[in-house]
Amino acid sequence: MEIRPCRAADVPLLDRHLPTPGAPSRHADRFARQETGAGTYLVAWRDGVPVGNGLVRWDGCAAPEVRAVLGDCPELNGLDVWPAELRGQGIGTALIHAPEELVRERGGAALGLGVGDDNPRAAALYARLGYEPVVTYTDRWTRTDEEGRTHAHADGGTFVVRSLGVRGG
Repeated sequence: MEIRPCRAADVPLLDRHLPTPGAPSRHADRFARQETGAGTYLVAWRDGVPVGNGLVRWDGCAAPEVRAVLGDCPELNGLDVWPAELRGQGIGTALIHAPEELVRERGGAALGLGVGDDNPRAAALYARLGYEPVVTYTDRWTRTDEEGRTHAHADGGTFVVRSLGVRGG
């Protein structure tokens, strides 16, 4: 498996292999954020096929509850492994360790990520890797459907953070 920053030519492959129902521009949006320097869009590849992704937001989590406590602590956003049958094979762990290294290289001391209240499996993984709960928050996001309509969502979650002094897992 290889994990590397997204390239422009990768976006159509991501659209084909890592579906985002109701959000046709998610990969393009994340790549565009990377192009501005505000993020690094990491993609996990296995045998030339994308199997996971996550965006490092260098300016931190957008949720006001998180920003009030952590400021601009880098955030790993939208971590996903697909298809679901590949979960539990170490791809998610690798997609967490890769941004940790990027944060260290930039002189950062911590990395955070949100975990939904409805995702105990992810919460267990993050805890195993040394992430500790810091603040509960509401993840507010929008998606645009195929007809161009925007839908607002709000999901409860916990923002977890790991100090990067010692590697866990």
